[in-house]
Amino acid sequence: MFSIFSGRSGRIAVFSAIVLLSGCVSPAERIANKEDHLAAAGFAFRPADTAQRQAMLNRLPPHRFVRRVHGDQVFYVYADPTICDCLYVGDQKVYGAYQQYRQQQAIADEQQEAAQDYQDASWNWGGWGMMGPGWTGWNPAWGNWDPGMGYYANGW
Repeated sequence: MFSIFSGRSGRIAVFSAIVLLSGCVSPAERIANKEDHLAAAGFAFRPADTAQRQAMLNRLPPHRFVRRVHGDQVFYVYADPTICDCLYVGDQKVYGAYQQYRQQQAIADEQQEAAQDYQDASWNWGGWGMMGPGWTGWNPAWGNWDPGMGYYANGW
């Protein structure tokens, strides 16, 4: 029997679904959180409160970093025309601090995800047909069922 979760495309679909479901944060909240981190890293906030600033803001890609050189200095510009109608500007040091924060946050999120342990005394593997006779398709070293071996190769 064919399973929609077999093979590479199935794993990608499952991973994508997990990412989408775990990100139950609205796009506006996600942008606002990012902007909080930009400010915390030291990015300067500039509102697009004049016609000239608004025109310049509209020329930039929204919610993306753009590297700009002014004289002999490199700046990173982040335009937000939707939430704050503003521009965040930072130099290499500030941008590095922001990127370091992002890396630390990704590691912390990964560690938290890996550390979650489901504790439920009433959980019953038997209802899934696992851990009993015929439980031959699993090898922890694979991290998944091997579709070419054992009971699961014939469908379940």
